[in-house]
Amino acid sequence: MTTVLVIEDNEKNRYLISFILRGAGYTVIEAVTGEDGVATAASEHPDLILMDIQLPGIDGYETTRRIRASGGSGKVPVIALTSYAMTGDRERALAAGCTGYIEKPINPDTILDEIRKFTA
Repeated sequence: MTTVLVIEDNEKNRYLISFILRGAGYTVIEAVTGEDGVATAASEHPDLILMDIQLPGIDGYETTRRIRASGGSGKVPVIALTSYAMTGDRERALAAGCTGYIEKPINPDTILDEIRKFTA
């Protein structure tokens, strides 16, 4: 079974993505801050990380860099899940170490197809 770490501070967004993932058979673990996300990635070794960029404390870019710099979880796919949709935002996320980029608002009809690209 594929385990997905959702690092998202917005409770409604976290609930929605977790609900969709669980309904599709994924195991979901959650973190609310970047710091908690780094620690959870290191302890739980998820198969995929969905990373909000606008987090309290350290942002998603720095969280991704720290996960990449850590040992075992450094190779896991990290998908930026963000409302940042300006020119250059995708490139900035990829430069920070994200594997992919999905814009919010989350589209329940297509989000699983996007995620499956990284878990197949």
